[in-house]
Amino acid sequence: MKNQHPGLFDDLPESPDEIICGVDEAGRGPLAGPVFAAAVILDPLRPIDGLRDSKKLNEAKRDMLAPLIKAHALAWAIAEASEEEIDQHNILQASMLAMRRAVEALKTVPTLALIDGNRCPVMKIQSIAIVGGDDKVEAISAASILAKTARDAALVALHAQYPQYCFDQHKGYGTALHLARLREHGPSPVHRRSFAPVRALLEVRL
Repeated sequence: MKNQHPGLFDDLPESPDEIICGVDEAGRGPLAGPVFAAAVILDPLRPIDGLRDSKKLNEAKRDMLAPLIKAHALAWAIAEASEEEIDQHNILQASMLAMRRAVEALKTVPTLALIDGNRCPVMKIQSIAIVGGDDKVEAISAASILAKTARDAALVALHAQYPQYCFDQHKGYGTALHLARLREHGPSPVHRRSFAPVRALLEVRL
């Protein structure tokens, strides 16, 4: 396993037969749209320069790295959990569901999943949660970038359906612009009804 900070994870398995995937999600905080997750198995023979937490990269850098990750990785997959699933299960459980789906969608079956954060989804394979892993382990960084770019693209597509909310600008996050458009137009079908600002508007409109 290659990581940006050698020695941090000396207790992780070092078996040559270990197939490690990095896993991360994007979109827990927004008021609209699905939550996305990605899983990546990097190829140690095809390193990718510049991998780090997607939140610390600008959009142009993420958009440059995403196709490189897809081209150079041994395997990668992107999955999501819908707004309905978020409202039904809560955002944490929906995030876990998206991450599990991403791991299960990999064409190469991993033996170990390294998960960004402090919780792991329930899966058939071993998993380890790493707080701040998206800026410590390259495979998690790669997953962070794929999840983020996929979700941003999905919100741009939603903007074409619901231009009045300006999803292309704020990607569903609760910015002043988004909240103003929410108050003006009311929630759309892709807004998360369990999230407080959306729920409050729905209650006012009853």
